[in-house]
Amino acid sequence: MSATDHSALAARLRDAYAQGPVAPLRDGISPTDQDGAYAVQTINTRFWLDQGRRIVGRKIGLTAKAVQAQLGVDRPDYGILFDDMAVDDGGVLTTALLQPKVEAEVALVMARDLDNPRATANDFIAATAYALPAIEIVDSRIADWKITFADTVADNASSAAFVLGNEPRLLAGLDLRTCGMVLDLNGATASLGVGAACLGHPLTAAAWLARTLATLGEPLREGDIILTGALGPMVPIVAGDHIRTTIGGLGSCGFSYRKNTA
Repeated sequence: MSATDHSALAARLRDAYAQGPVAPLRDGISPTDQDGAYAVQTINTRFWLDQGRRIVGRKIGLTAKAVQAQLGVDRPDYGILFDDMAVDDGGVLTTALLQPKVEAEVALVMARDLDNPRATANDFIAATAYALPAIEIVDSRIADWKITFADTVADNASSAAFVLGNEPRLLAGLDLRTCGMVLDLNGATASLGVGAACLGHPLTAAAWLARTLATLGEPLREGDIILTGALGPMVPIVAGDHIRTTIGGLGSCGFSYRKNTA
């Protein structure tokens, strides 16, 4: 597929933010076309950087084996975290979203650059400043979430916003594999999970990302935020909802969703 075609798909996704969800991108890229999907994502990343947005990290998606099997792939994916996607712990998200869902995750913040195409989990530990509980707000520009691997990759890994806790925890002494997760929606339990649900261990997912980006010549940098992947099932949300998660050893974070009608 030509760069012009990739640009047209990228524009289609950008337009969807304001005009509403679009059909899957199968008329332009095949469901498992990794290179084409990341090409579309990169075009939009560059577009948004030109608009003044700033990259603050990455998110990892498709870390559940069941979801990988559903989409016919054997690997996670990643998307870009921009500065304007951050929501304060206890704050209000007012961004106009299309079909949002939430998932609880472990966030890691880099203490130094990690430019190693063979990085292991231990390498990632050595490069990590601290961990935080996180909620990722995901949203698909593809109608009814009828996504393929290529759809979600092209759509910046179905990203929208994120919330981080405000009490950093050092990795020493934490067991991120067995840590339990509870996500509450309006005070009632809506999702349960455990660290092992994220590719077997959140650090396994983080090391995969480090290797992938180093190979591409775009390594993780000091200060980058990494959302390592969902610990339990996604939960749809609507305007007026209050969401909070607690992750064992990491603490809690939460936010409220209020649709901006302006």
